Amino acid sequence: MDDLIQFIDLPDYSPKDKDLADWLRSCALVYKVQIEQLQYSFVSEEKLLSLNKTYLDHDTDTDIVTFSYAQVPFVEAEIYISTSRLEENAKKFNQTPENELLRLLSHGFLHSIDYLDGDEDQKKIMREQEERCIQMFHVKHS
Repeated sequence: MDDLIQFIDLPDYSPKDKDLADWLRSCALVYKVQIEQLQYSFVSEEKLLSLNKTYLDHDTDTDIVTFSYAQVPFVEAEIYISTSRLEENAKKFNQTPENELLRLLSHGFLHSIDYLDGDEDQKKIMREQEERCIQMFHVKHS
């Protein structure tokens, strides 16, 4: 297991931990940041809603919550992903669960390096950067 990048309760259909960690390290190089600690936890929708309410004061369902503890160029974050929401979104957007997982992993990583998605312009940039990250995974692992 990687000491800097950890995955807790990763779904069975996921690529290997090592492949995901290598990919995230590649993303960090491209974005010129240093990963100090990056932890992804896959949780229930109820757990994610509870985190969203308790810590972010948001009473809405979501697929991901990112808690970032460092400032760029350093990455130290806890990222929580709803496994059921991931799978629902994969079906909704006609994606494989693996590709949706990569999107959410990259989304959390990007939040940890100060990319936002609060308005339409920010969402557009976030989607472009998610695609950039996902393409890096597919090029390396195809």
